[in-house]
Amino acid sequence: MPAERVRRFLLEHGIPYKTDTHPVAYTAREAALVEHIPEHQVAKPVMLTADDRLVMAVLPGDRHVDLAKAAAALGANTSRLATEAEFSPLFPDCERGAEPPFGALYDVAMVVDAQLRGPRITFNAGTHTTSISMALDDYLTLTKAQVLDLTVA
Repeated sequence: MPAERVRRFLLEHGIPYKTDTHPVAYTAREAALVEHIPEHQVAKPVMLTADDRLVMAVLPGDRHVDLAKAAAALGANTSRLATEAEFSPLFPDCERGAEPPFGALYDVAMVVDAQLRGPRITFNAGTHTTSISMALDDYLTLTKAQVLDLTVA
């Protein structure tokens, strides 16, 4: 089960979480609908290349990456969306597009958008039918991710 890697990581660190199985949801909007939560509480990873390095940017579900902002925030000359061919091999236990927002578990650098707010977040756990919900504060403490201004509404 793809969620197993994330589940073990959370258990090892004593982080409380909730797992949910639901109908297929491919987008953050669909995930919010099936989970009955506001779209901004869905944490969606977006894979970028900043100059020549791959970076996972974790955004609220209702926001989009501003590539110029992302490049500046990451100290890069250029930033673009990474192709699936560039990043999917790094997530062998995940369905395409259902990568969990834990770059360190997959040896990928990660940052979190400053607009990711709220008491809890929900995210794909490696499949389009499994979600994990947890406290945002626990997530930020656990990932130690840099929080940057990366998005537009």
